[in-house]
Amino acid sequence: MEKTLNKEKIVMSTTIGIACFALMLVMFMQFKVVRETDITSIENMKESELRVELSGWKEKYQELNERYQEVVAKVSEYKTERVSDQKTASLLENELKQLNEVLGKTDVEGQGVIITLVDKVGTQLADDVTVQRIDEEDLLRIINGLFAAGAEAVSVNDKRIVAMTDIASIGDSILKVNSERIMSPYIIKAIGNQTYLESALFGKGGYIDELKDAGHEAGIEKSRKVKIYKYEGTINTKYIK
Repeated sequence: MEKTLNKEKIVMSTTIGIACFALMLVMFMQFKVVRETDITSIENMKESELRVELSGWKEKYQELNERYQEVVAKVSEYKTERVSDQKTASLLENELKQLNEVLGKTDVEGQGVIITLVDKVGTQLADDVTVQRIDEEDLLRIINGLFAAGAEAVSVNDKRIVAMTDIASIGDSILKVNSERIMSPYIIKAIGNQTYLESALFGKGGYIDELKDAGHEAGIEKSRKVKIYKYEGTINTKYIK
């Protein structure tokens, strides 16, 4: 972008320089006529000779004036093209920004919810039931529920959820998101309509309430400034055309 702007500056400077040179040349020609034309010789010229002489200078002046007008038109054209290029670049930049947001390649911020989920695996409940661990299927159900409720961005322990995200279990107490290990407590952030996001998981039929009934701890916080960091991995496509 910087190289393009430098190139435009060089072109504009060169063009304006040509225009100034043309104007100076016109002025020089006029001064030359006044300086080099002898008043006495003009008085002695016949009317027909004066007409021819004047006609010649008018033609030269007209040629220079046409050249000057061409240069002015070129300057105007360059200015228009520059504005147009800037508008096009601005539109492309906005489209790229939106695309990166959709792909999860930029940090985003907006209203949403922050869910804290604490795994109470091994805890003995009153009816002698042992609490089972939270696994990858539990996280997937929560994430899918948030996206189904209109979430525009989701992260788990600050790992951005994108199309390439992998969620898997390792051993008895560790999960992997985007090939990185995470452990309880699980902090799930989502940007979107707060009411929709909350109702998708909490309340009657909500999956978070099911996990709470199973012995885990969970809470939700609404915020006007939920910040979700970008996806740090590489997005590669092999079969998409």
